Amino acid sequence: MSLVLDGITKIYGSQHALDEISFSAQSGEIIGLLGPNGAGKTTTMKILTCFIPATKGTAKVCDFDVVTQPLEVRQHIGYLPEHNPLYLEMYVKEYLELIARIFKINKPQKRIAELIEMTGLTKEQSKKIQYLSKGYRQRVGIAQAMMHDPEVLILDEPTSGLDPNQLVDIRSLIRELGKEKLVVFSSHIMQEVQALCSRVIILDNGKLVADDPISALTQRVRGESVLTVGFKSKIDLQKLERMEGLKEIISKGTNLYQLTVDGERDIREEVFDFAVANGNKILSMSQDKVSVESVFQKITSNKGGE
Repeated sequence: MSLVLDGITKIYGSQHALDEISFSAQSGEIIGLLGPNGAGKTTTMKILTCFIPATKGTAKVCDFDVVTQPLEVRQHIGYLPEHNPLYLEMYVKEYLELIARIFKINKPQKRIAELIEMTGLTKEQSKKIQYLSKGYRQRVGIAQAMMHDPEVLILDEPTSGLDPNQLVDIRSLIRELGKEKLVVFSSHIMQEVQALCSRVIILDNGKLVADDPISALTQRVRGESVLTVGFKSKIDLQKLERMEGLKEIISKGTNLYQLTVDGERDIREEVFDFAVANGNKILSMSQDKVSVESVFQKITSNKGGE
């Protein structure tokens, strides 16, 4: 196994940031680490990368213990923190040369050229990092994490704040890296997780509440139908809640609601009749497939977060 956590607990005072977390993973997997703000995602990543110790439990990377063998762990792991710590006054290639010296890379110029091409930095390599867009800064961060060709990549919010074009590029890069390496990344973009991950681990309030392949995860809410409806004006929620078979109503924006009903029942006609009877109009209506986002909401609702 490339990565094993067994009963990892992290306590700050009286707060359990992590509570008996256990899972394992191996090369060739792309794992999405999900959870509400404060669920314990970053704490898990910091323990795996030897930045902070666990209160109890064990964690191993490529069979090396993160507490007793931290140097060996760091040789096999690449880490991109949520807040990418770059030297902004340095040029891209100059910065990567510094990282190559730190890792004592053989034939550093060859490795740097490989990484520049792999991460799409060819046109930007002679620019100062401070003049790069966030998307290109993320590429530089991934390049430094890949410098020593680690078996495991830990990426904390690698696509945060990127525009749609940058998202596509970084997503493609992560997909390529995941063919040979173990990639663990956290994200709040559920579509990205569904598109990239072979497996999802969900944390909530410091506890592991789901660990499933994407296909198995969506099975958790099978047997339900989801309808998203946009009304022209404000509706009386109490009247809508009385509709037969309606399990849940979630507000998705101004006069926009996600309705969940049991089974495969189609309630579009009933919702239309409801709108007419109450002097309202429907501006949009779509029957939704079960998504990672809906599963995430189900699993983490009514539970505490940070």
